Amino acid sequence: MTTDHLHSLTRRSFLTRSGAGVGSAALASLMNPGLFADNAKAAPGKWTGVLDKLHYPRRCKRVIHLCMAGGMTHLETFDYKKVLGEMHGKPMPESMTKGQPIAQLQGRKLTCMGPQHEFKSYGQSGQHMTSLFPNIGKVADDICIVRSLHTEQINHDPAHTFMNTGALVSGRPSMGSWLLYGLGAEADDLPGFVVLTSLGKGGQAQPIAARQWHSGFLPSNFQGVQFHSKGDPVHYVGSPKGVDRAGQKDVVDTVNSLNRVLQGSIADPEIATRIAQYEMAFKMQASVPDLMDTSKEPQNILDLYGAKPGDGSYASNCLLARRLAERGTRFIQLYHRSWDHHGNVKGKMKVSAKEVDQATMALITDLKQRGMLDETLIIFGSEFGRTPMAQGSGRDHHIKGFSMMLAGGGIKPGSSYGATDDIGYNAVQDKVHVSDLHATMLYLMGVEHTKLNYRFQGLDFRLTGVAGNVLKPLVG
Repeated sequence: MTTDHLHSLTRRSFLTRSGAGVGSAALASLMNPGLFADNAKAAPGKWTGVLDKLHYPRRCKRVIHLCMAGGMTHLETFDYKKVLGEMHGKPMPESMTKGQPIAQLQGRKLTCMGPQHEFKSYGQSGQHMTSLFPNIGKVADDICIVRSLHTEQINHDPAHTFMNTGALVSGRPSMGSWLLYGLGAEADDLPGFVVLTSLGKGGQAQPIAARQWHSGFLPSNFQGVQFHSKGDPVHYVGSPKGVDRAGQKDVVDTVNSLNRVLQGSIADPEIATRIAQYEMAFKMQASVPDLMDTSKEPQNILDLYGAKPGDGSYASNCLLARRLAERGTRFIQLYHRSWDHHGNVKGKMKVSAKEVDQATMALITDLKQRGMLDETLIIFGSEFGRTPMAQGSGRDHHIKGFSMMLAGGGIKPGSSYGATDDIGYNAVQDKVHVSDLHATMLYLMGVEHTKLNYRFQGLDFRLTGVAGNVLKPLVG
């Protein structure tokens, strides 16, 4: 052995080289937890989830979250209040509002506003909801209405953050990222977490930030990928002019070979993420155009949704959600920005409800006729509700009690759960916290929410934090 070689084996060099070896093994295990197991069956490079086995029998495989961004009023959708109607124009009881968080009505005279639209009973289950949802009424026996949610943030962006991440501060992983991290992806050529957005005309369109579907402190390959329903579905995923698929693959293979050399010397999980993302992007160049081309759907399906291929509407996005579900995407999130009704709640609700009523029914119906509803959990709701008090002709933000609709995925069909008080201000019966919703979602996916953890900065974090109870009465 030469003197120069002996000099190279310093303590620092030894630790660096051995650490890289251990780090590479740990990283390989992270990217494919079954790699070192005797019964490893996962395809190379495919993320199969950090959980070796499920904690409960799995009731569903995927989640479609239909987010009515802006704060859908529960009082004109799912929670009829006769007493509030009788109090229309009268002062709100001060005992209910004193010291309570109120958004833009703080310090103003608070006057009750009764329900602005008729409610009807639908289906054999007699689900009671607004007459503005006649199509959703057709699937009343497939849904569960939860009327007792409450949350912790009264303004849009932090309320979205809390609904998505279970945390009051930005920077934590979103629920889609947690599901992908824990359970893995089913699709080889599409992301496991996809986001679609649409813009309605019925209300002020609050902005939606990409941090709502971010992976937080989880590796970045678990973040949501936004698909655009107009123009290029994914920015920069297409090949430049003059570059064919074979040439593109040569570039990807060459770049990834260089990344693997670097990975061998630096134990950085983000390098493996970069490798996986390059490979996924290459696969998406072929899979995404076919996915997004809804013109191939039969006319009766397009008519069912009320969708026009490529129009970027909520209806088209619901159809894309079904196509994504068929292809193995684990978590699909649709934001429809149309629900911030600070004025003219009566007139604007007609517009917003019509924009989503038919397509939401169609998604439930389509999944059911394909045998997919039982294995798909649909969540339909907002970041918060609206006040029983008038804000001129509209309603302000409200966090003390609001409603949400669930369907499929092991949820008890044709049922309702919880209640607010007589005027829809406070959740009073079978109260449901956002963390309870998260815990129940994980339970339906076969996961005990207290056991899906990630160590970060010396602490074990989870989606539900230190809260969360599984809502067993909602489970069918």
